[in-house]
Amino acid sequence: MKRFLFASIIVAGATGAFAQTPSIPIPPPWESVSVSGTGHSSVTPDRFSFNVGVQTVANTVDDAVSQNNKRVAAVLAALKSAGAQDKDIQTSTFNIYPQQDYQQGKLPRILGYQVTNSITVRSTKVADAGRYLGVAIAAGVNTSSGINFEVADASRGRDQGLRAAFDDAKAKAVLLAQAAGRTLGRALTINEGTFSAPPQPYPMQRAMAMEARADVPIESGTQEQTYTVSVIFELR
Repeated sequence: MKRFLFASIIVAGATGAFAQTPSIPIPPPWESVSVSGTGHSSVTPDRFSFNVGVQTVANTVDDAVSQNNKRVAAVLAALKSAGAQDKDIQTSTFNIYPQQDYQQGKLPRILGYQVTNSITVRSTKVADAGRYLGVAIAAGVNTSSGINFEVADASRGRDQGLRAAFDDAKAKAVLLAQAAGRTLGRALTINEGTFSAPPQPYPMQRAMAMEARADVPIESGTQEQTYTVSVIFELR
């Protein structure tokens, strides 16, 4: 009998303690609906970058490097004459590879050397991308890994995309609430995530029989940014 009375006192005390705890304005899981929404915005790229290079092959390292240096210097001079600034041009790779002849049972025999010097060009003058490429190709470029367009300010289009994502989530929540015979209340929590899909690189190759410089036809297009939100709405 004493044990039962002691337990009753503990329960009553615990109940009083919980009664003094401030209520949290979040309904239990069965009083809310959780949804996700997606929104999109399209913005025009405002900068570009491309990587081009010069590859030379000669019997000796000195000859291969010397030939490569002259052609790269011509490419750099042509780009700067076309309007590219020093800060827009950066050496990205410089490699020397021996060209070897492999025969079974024998040591490799060096036939010559291949030298590759690649440079990356970046600029905010998007309209000049094709002209810069044409100038570089005419000056001696014979390798390239493509061109990329980017948006410098990641916040461009953000407001439009986030509003669209929230509206999408809310529309889903209204539909689910109506299906359950309820009405939608306020948004309790909102979590946001962003995914940016840049334009695909534009592959290019040097025309082997190019006699005069010609601007490379380039289209920057638009960059689509995708915004996602996860929202928990109150059900009434």
